[in-house]
Amino acid sequence: MKPYADITDTETVKALSHPLRVQILRMLEEKDASPVEIATALGLPVNRVSYHMRQLARFDLIKLVKTTPRRGAVEHHYRLQARPRISDKAWGQVPEIVKQAMTGAAVQQILELVHASAASGGFDRSDAHLSRTDVTLDERGWKELAAELEAVLKRINTIEAASGERLKKANHDGQTRGTVVLALLERLMAPDAPPKNLGKPAPKRSRTRATG
Repeated sequence: MKPYADITDTETVKALSHPLRVQILRMLEEKDASPVEIATALGLPVNRVSYHMRQLARFDLIKLVKTTPRRGAVEHHYRLQARPRISDKAWGQVPEIVKQAMTGAAVQQILELVHASAASGGFDRSDAHLSRTDVTLDERGWKELAAELEAVLKRINTIEAASGERLKKANHDGQTRGTVVLALLERLMAPDAPPKNLGKPAPKRSRTRATG
């Protein structure tokens, strides 16, 4: 199990905003890999993947662990240092466009993972869980719920660490890989509800003249 690294500076957060970098980190959670191996798996040019891996290494998110001679060249193998976890303070200071890029990349990966796992029987266990809970909160309630989810995440890490120790003793016999998705987001739109102006005439628009 990779430990978490708390990201507290905005420059590192910005470095994580590229979707490909998020994908690279995710793949390195599974095993050490080189730009060639990741590029082959993703079907991307090696030089593109190599550039982004160098940037991740520059911010100490991954590290070079070995080199392998390959036909007159050298293949560099990287390892994930720790799973990045962005602090609330750092997240609050990054530009909106960076937040959108990171959120978009993370949501896409989560959806792809959940869809692929569900299609192959990932929810077949009787104790698997899938739910959605809509809530209406005041500011105090929002903060209390956010704190509750943070406590759940810490508990998940504790359970995983204890499981890791038991699995080592059992030579990983009985290992089960799972994914927990936690999300608390402000519901700004109600996609299931009809538009407020449904059936009403469209508002008149004033004509403006373009300038410049």
